[in-house]
Amino acid sequence: MRSRRPIAALLAAVTAVTALVGCSSGSEESRCATDGGIISCAPDQRSAPPKIAGELLTGGGYDLSTARGQVVVVNFWGSWCAPCRAEADDLEATYQATKGSGVTFLGINIQDNKDKAVAFEEGRVSYPSLFDPASRLALALDIPPNTIPATVVLDRDGRIATVIRAAIKQDGLQPIVERIAAEQPAPNGSR
Repeated sequence: MRSRRPIAALLAAVTAVTALVGCSSGSEESRCATDGGIISCAPDQRSAPPKIAGELLTGGGYDLSTARGQVVVVNFWGSWCAPCRAEADDLEATYQATKGSGVTFLGINIQDNKDKAVAFEEGRVSYPSLFDPASRLALALDIPPNTIPATVVLDRDGRIATVIRAAIKQDGLQPIVERIAAEQPAPNGSR
């Protein structure tokens, strides 16, 4: 007798991938400028901060709301993803170059085995990553990443400023992060 458990797990994974790839908030995204795979939202076009929290790959919990006041670069990745491996050094270099100006980074590992994800990160990046094997955290974003890898830059108020739906190099990411870091936060966190 065959177990239905692997089939159920496969269906859950397919559903999560379909939601991540096929879901797009047209109204939020349409208010922002799109240039290739980069969506940029002006400060007055940014929606409410997403609610993202979960278990870190290294153990313990993390809630994105604790980073308010900082620019947060959120990178969606998987150890199985070749472009993710290719951009890891550039993400770490950008993190090191910008962390002194109130910038922090957060990885979100998706559709992965925890041991493989931990091994992938070891020695590559020094910022934390949430473990989200079902890819549910992307659904909290008004402008979902839709691809892997993807990088989302949140302003100091926690709102989506930029979504990059492709692998990125330091020379492309760092100017975006520095521009958003130079913005003044809105009074009382609203614009």
